[in-house]
Amino acid sequence: MQLLLDKLKEILLAVLPITVIVVVLNFTLVPLGTMSFMRFLVGTLFVILGLSIFLFGVDLSVSKIANLIGRHLTHSNSVYVVLIAGLILGFFISIAEPDLHILANQVSSVTGDLISKNSILITVSIGIAFMLSLGLFRIVYAIPLKFLLWIIYGIIMILSLFTTPEFLAISFDASGATTGAMAVPFILALAVGVASQNKKTLQSEEDSFGLVGLVSTGAILGVLLLGIFSDPGELVTDTLPSAALYSTFWGPFLHHLPIIAKEIVTALLPIILIFLIGQKVAFNVSRKVLRGILLGSFYTFAGLVFFLTGVNAGFMDAGRIVGSGLQAIGSDGLTVFIAFLLGLVVILAEPAVYVLTSQIEEITAGHISRKVVLTALSIGVAFAVALSVVRILVPGLELWHFLLPGYIIAIVLSVFVPGLFVGIAFDSGGVASGPMTATFILAFAQGIANAVPEANVLIDGFGIIAMVAMAPLLALQILGLIYKIKSVKRGLDSNEQQ
Repeated sequence: MQLLLDKLKEILLAVLPITVIVVVLNFTLVPLGTMSFMRFLVGTLFVILGLSIFLFGVDLSVSKIANLIGRHLTHSNSVYVVLIAGLILGFFISIAEPDLHILANQVSSVTGDLISKNSILITVSIGIAFMLSLGLFRIVYAIPLKFLLWIIYGIIMILSLFTTPEFLAISFDASGATTGAMAVPFILALAVGVASQNKKTLQSEEDSFGLVGLVSTGAILGVLLLGIFSDPGELVTDTLPSAALYSTFWGPFLHHLPIIAKEIVTALLPIILIFLIGQKVAFNVSRKVLRGILLGSFYTFAGLVFFLTGVNAGFMDAGRIVGSGLQAIGSDGLTVFIAFLLGLVVILAEPAVYVLTSQIEEITAGHISRKVVLTALSIGVAFAVALSVVRILVPGLELWHFLLPGYIIAIVLSVFVPGLFVGIAFDSGGVASGPMTATFILAFAQGIANAVPEANVLIDGFGIIAMVAMAPLLALQILGLIYKIKSVKRGLDSNEQQ
């Protein structure tokens, strides 16, 4: 029970800053309307309770399942078992990721289902499956992470030349969305499980990082290939979804609840079945542990249903209204400032960020403090959100104008930064682009794009998750470089004293 209360406290702190900003804007610059405002408050309550129960359930079930699987994979002494397990686990954990469902729903709604939800879910999940398999292979055989990243991002840059701007934006957003609240704990636990049992390398701590960053590239590759080889026809922006279409207050909640419940059952069932088969064949955990994992799976299901219902029924609609309302005022500077402010509080509020910053402080023995890392991340993400809005407001600016130089700098930095920091930096993109980015911030950007005559919601409304996911790659690698320089300086000072 204490763990659940701790999760509730974390999520309350995560959602509260955005809630306060929306409440202040509602009573000052951008009135939401009574019905939309009340739906936002109820939706926020659903998000807080749902995400708390979900993360509590993940700790009890999904993370433990992943760790068990990771430990037993290396016992097989078969590379084929590792590769096949990676393919199966990667596909099903991606299908179950709530942030990806949110993004896929958005894409489907905006394109009038010309790019269907299922096409995004399946192509992204196939890409994730291949990359998780490759990532586990890397850990087992101690292949340097940076070499794989150079090759994969080189392929991504080449494929980007042959796809449309719509699919380019969606692909990089999918990268950030797919490494969310479900996938990140599962992948990290799997990496730790495999690395801890790996006798081929003495660098198990370093090898534990980087799998999330590597896996996220599968989402980019999957959507880019979908854009190159599919022909959805001429993509035109459909009307943005809105809870205002429902005549009663509870209308959107009652509409989404059964649909989401069915989707989540379908998404979680394969993971539970894989665990039960593993329990029969290899795990043999005690009855107490088994009951805990099954109960945690129920909490995961219930939390996901509440969370996604709140997101779709009230939370995201407020983001769209705030975005379009700010733009209607006619002050681009004000819109960019609010975007910067939202980016600042989003990263400060993401629960997983606190885990990451504490981890970095511990690994560097306090030489790079938690506060320094948190400050760097928050400023980086704030600029990422603000620049995303500038891209919407300024005709001619495109997503690749930011992503191409950003990723080139990130790859170049990886040559000089210690391997541990490279892994942490590329993992942190998934941490930064968490539930708040995939929901409110994405809807906020689409609301702005919908209100700007020169903008295209399908092209300009997407891409903001990609920008947020890129910011930590630069911020944390720069910190890693600083740490390396300080370490060398300390070594020189020590030699001089001797």
